Amino acid sequence: MKILFYDVQSYDYEPFQKANEKFPEISMHYIETPITPQTAALARGYDGVCAFVNSDLSEPVLQALHEIGINLLLLRCAGFNNLDIDAAKKLEITVLRVPAYSPETIAEHAITLALCANRKIHKAYIRVRENNFTLTGLTGVDFYRSTAGIIGTGKIGAAMCRICHGFGMKILTYDVAPNPAIADLVTYCGLDELLHKSDLISIHCPLTKDTYHMIDKTSIEKMKDGVILVNTSRGGLIKTDDLIAGIRSRKIGAVGLDVYEEESRNVYENREDDILESSVTARLLSFPNVALTSHQGFFTEEALTNIAETTLQNAEAFRTGMELKNEIYL
Repeated sequence: MKILFYDVQSYDYEPFQKANEKFPEISMHYIETPITPQTAALARGYDGVCAFVNSDLSEPVLQALHEIGINLLLLRCAGFNNLDIDAAKKLEITVLRVPAYSPETIAEHAITLALCANRKIHKAYIRVRENNFTLTGLTGVDFYRSTAGIIGTGKIGAAMCRICHGFGMKILTYDVAPNPAIADLVTYCGLDELLHKSDLISIHCPLTKDTYHMIDKTSIEKMKDGVILVNTSRGGLIKTDDLIAGIRSRKIGAVGLDVYEEESRNVYENREDDILESSVTARLLSFPNVALTSHQGFFTEEALTNIAETTLQNAEAFRTGMELKNEIYL
């Protein structure tokens, strides 16, 4: 079985090569080229392709893959909001993903962003490097005995709840499907109540038609003054213009973002010498109370290993006709 990997970064090679030792019947070829309707032709002669979280998996791309006989799409990620599910179904392309490579990895990054934004660690680091040892403007607030609002209590959200519990926080949660595994740690409530009572709000839900821009002007107005907002899920969950307005009005006290709208041109690219086309990134970076990272929440050795192993397990299951446990049901 031959698999072509698109959008490959340097850190992908080692974990996949190591995982490949367990699956000798799978041959892998890596290219840094992003997948597009034009570059899909590079997969001619392969049995499947592997894409990442920022890959374009729209209908034109899937159609181009279908025309050269590709009927297996492996996602080396959990999210699939970049996938045209209806097109995949119509073209009979099997899509397999990595649903839970390391929930704690993402949750740990979320609390890191929360702490960084709250205690202004990103500002303090730069100051000290420039021999400025003043503390003016670096005041934060205690998490101990404050209230954390966790939106989405799947595996990542549940891990975040456990971390917040360790900080001595009261935890309010909102999810359409409550998680019994954390019932003794949290209090489920309506979204409006969570927004109104939480000192820290962390988002851990998928991006769907129903959750798109769930954080907007209306929801921000319901939040506490000085609230800390963290998003490590998908950028489209927050309406960025409304977020910026909330920061400027000082309704929002601090923000930690690993994802944001219009990030696709920037993610995993070195653009230090470029003029950014979108003003979103520049505006977010202009605020001293915003801590921004480039979709690195997944980026630990353990998570990379789990991603590689699960991706190849998915390919092996497809090759051998075994149960496809990680199929995206269409």
